[in-house]
Amino acid sequence: MGDNIGFIPLNEDFSESFTEKDLPKPLPVLALRNAVLFPAVVMPITVGREKSIKLIRESYSGSRLVGTVGQADPKVEEPEYNDLYRVGTLARVLKIFEMPDGAITVLLQGLQRFAIDDFVQQEPFFAAYVRMLADSEPSKSDKNFEAIIGAVRDSISKMIKFSSHLPPEASFAIRNIENNRLLINFVSANIELENHSDRQVLLEIADLKDRALKLIELLSHEIQLMEIKNDIQQKVRLEMDQQQREYFLHQQIKTIQDELGNNPHDGEVERLTEKAVSKKWPLYVKETFEKELNKFEKMTPVGGEFSVQLNYLDILTDLPWDECSQDNIDLIRAKKVLDEDHFGLDEVKERILEYLAVIKLKGNLKSPIICFHGPPGVGKTSLGKSIARALERSFGRISLGGLHDEAEIRGHRRTYIGAMPGRIIQTINRCKTSNPVVILDEIDKVGSDFKGDPSSALLEVLDPEQNSTFRDNYLDLDYDLSRVMFITTANRIDTIHPALRDRMEMINLPGYISQEKMEIAKRHLIPKAIEAHGMKPKQMVFEDSAIETIIDEYTHESGVRNLDKQIAKIIRNKAKVLALGEKFKRKVLPSDVKKILGTSKIHNEKIDDNNFVGVTTGLAWTEMGGEILFVEASLSPGKSNLTLTGNLGDVMKESAMIALEYVKAHAADLNISEELFEKKNVHIHVPEGAIPKDGPSAGITMITSIASIFTGRKVKTGIAMTGEITLRGKVLPVGGIKEKILAAKRAGVSTIILSVDNKKNVEEIKQEYLAGLSFVYIRTMNEALNVALD
Repeated sequence: MGDNIGFIPLNEDFSESFTEKDLPKPLPVLALRNAVLFPAVVMPITVGREKSIKLIRESYSGSRLVGTVGQADPKVEEPEYNDLYRVGTLARVLKIFEMPDGAITVLLQGLQRFAIDDFVQQEPFFAAYVRMLADSEPSKSDKNFEAIIGAVRDSISKMIKFSSHLPPEASFAIRNIENNRLLINFVSANIELENHSDRQVLLEIADLKDRALKLIELLSHEIQLMEIKNDIQQKVRLEMDQQQREYFLHQQIKTIQDELGNNPHDGEVERLTEKAVSKKWPLYVKETFEKELNKFEKMTPVGGEFSVQLNYLDILTDLPWDECSQDNIDLIRAKKVLDEDHFGLDEVKERILEYLAVIKLKGNLKSPIICFHGPPGVGKTSLGKSIARALERSFGRISLGGLHDEAEIRGHRRTYIGAMPGRIIQTINRCKTSNPVVILDEIDKVGSDFKGDPSSALLEVLDPEQNSTFRDNYLDLDYDLSRVMFITTANRIDTIHPALRDRMEMINLPGYISQEKMEIAKRHLIPKAIEAHGMKPKQMVFEDSAIETIIDEYTHESGVRNLDKQIAKIIRNKAKVLALGEKFKRKVLPSDVKKILGTSKIHNEKIDDNNFVGVTTGLAWTEMGGEILFVEASLSPGKSNLTLTGNLGDVMKESAMIALEYVKAHAADLNISEELFEKKNVHIHVPEGAIPKDGPSAGITMITSIASIFTGRKVKTGIAMTGEITLRGKVLPVGGIKEKILAAKRAGVSTIILSVDNKKNVEEIKQEYLAGLSFVYIRTMNEALNVALD
């Protein structure tokens, strides 16, 4: 209902009853848009429709009796028969009030319910034949009905407390209504209902007891809604009160600080302005800073945007936009620094010096990005530090291992809570110059998921043609990365994104031989470890034989990381002895190494063990460097089945099948009876079954092993081999040659069989690595078998 409608209960003695004979025929019918009139209730209604005004005027001058029915849809301006309910209330027109706008307000008194049998006219107003409906009232002795009436009184009293539309005086009026019929009708007419049609449902219920029960149901529902609304409003009011209180307190603090001349907001603005005065930055950055600073000045410290804006302005003023350190491109000094920090790696150092020479001549860094790749612990990251020291540049390191989120590279947009720049911008900010040396560590271990692909983001960073306008999502400004020297490191290059790999110049750090590890330990690891453990250089001396024992029996790696750990363990033991005041020996001997480190933890396979028919020594590459690999073959009675064991991958299994088929196809050349293949099963095993193995380079080894077991000819002592094979018996080249040669030397191999296409790889290796080894270069398997088998 609207604000223009109110209800007034009539006196409780109202008991007038009507029949059809007492009514005008037909009965004028007034359509009520937002109201339902109940018997015994007086209702003022504002009438605006021409049709309704005419009906009221004629009735008021005649019998003053009209029928009132509600509209099913209050939005309909000109209702038809079908838009009206069929049950309404007979009413008496008590009074008419003329309004200034031409409308009239009429005071109606509800008398009795009726049902419309038939509409007889629509113009000039509705008229219909009706039949009167009587209410069914329970007996006065019905205790249940009395309890229901009590529940109605309690519910409406509770509703009045919550309602903002019902005045508190309504509670007084309800307490003074003793007539049950009048109470039910009065409450039904006055309560606020979410659904207008519910009021019509109440009117159509003839039994007062049922009407009262339905009324309680509606009251309960409305009370629940009001309780929820009041609870929400109370919480909102408390939050608003708290915010207003904080606002007023902050305003008072601000006023006091202004009076004292100590406003922190003004202090921040002044600090940022001072930093900006001495800043060397592009014009577009300066304009952005001034715009954001103006916005910051208008903010209050209370707002959540205040700290976000302050952080952004701090980063803008902290970044070294056009601030670069002066390079010292002295190649002689650079070579000296590299030699001081790293032993060996002559080829790698030469490549680095060539790279620096190009920078010196060109005067810029728009040349391929360097990628150091090789096994763990060979000094990839420390080489980057040495380059920074040689150039006298700042050094930064970013670990990319396990990175999945593209935002880690490009940064988060400022719309997110806790947003910050990406790791690239953060590292440059820490370095305080725009031309640092930045190591991107473990670039081969970058992942990708639903958050994006960091490798794709790195494409822009590592492309000299694009990175001059690198845009971080947080800054939302172009930053010139072309002056940064990026160096990446990786253990494997096959897992690096192909487009990313194409942007980098790959430099391989293959690993160290035992002699190099010895020198590294003496020159770098031992002095550093002694100093780190609080001892003096003269207090401890490692014998060469002790260092050799650590390398051979306690480490198994291409780098020197585990060697460093074992040396540190020995020094800690000696430090404990010294601290306890016990007898201290200055020299470290092999016996001391075994006493401190325990029994040998590394079992290095030696080629001498390979002295059986069907056993061949192969060479393999792993992330840890090179390894020797024994391939064992045996025959057993059967029907030419092939069994493969040793945790082999699909490629290695295919190599085994190719090897067996090759031997079958060339049985006559090898003097093998073809019947033997039909009567024997072949079992090929590669020891250390817990370790997964795969790759094509064991193909030549498997053919040699199968040929050895079928011919009964042993493989010559001291021979190892590596190479991929084809069904035609051609031997193809493989990778990791240097690592495999180092593994062969550790195992005591004297002769290595390789594809002729690998000869160029051997020629690139320093002679000291090749000392004591002879190489046989072959094109076909027949040549290999002639060399390998007795």
